[in-house]
Amino acid sequence: MTDETPQVRDDRDEQRWVAELDGRVAGFAEYRRDGGTITFTHTVVDDEFEGRGVGSALARTALDAVRDEGTTKIVAQCSFIRGWIDKHPDYQALLA
Repeated sequence: MTDETPQVRDDRDEQRWVAELDGRVAGFAEYRRDGGTITFTHTVVDDEFEGRGVGSALARTALDAVRDEGTTKIVAQCSFIRGWIDKHPDYQALLA
């Protein structure tokens, strides 16, 4: 039996959001934090986990956490995060 819901956590020491699925790292979204700005630089989903919602879980969880901070803005250098925000316009207000 597999758990189909990616578990996402912020690994602040490594400056990346990590998604785990089936007990393994399935992907991550790297970032840099500079004061009130978080720059998302790169997102990776392991080929084995493609199509299982890992990238969306990473983006939604990370962006919801930024939104909860209230004063932080993001820069979406990463094309995946930028594209995800384009498809989910309710996150546009987070952009610096």
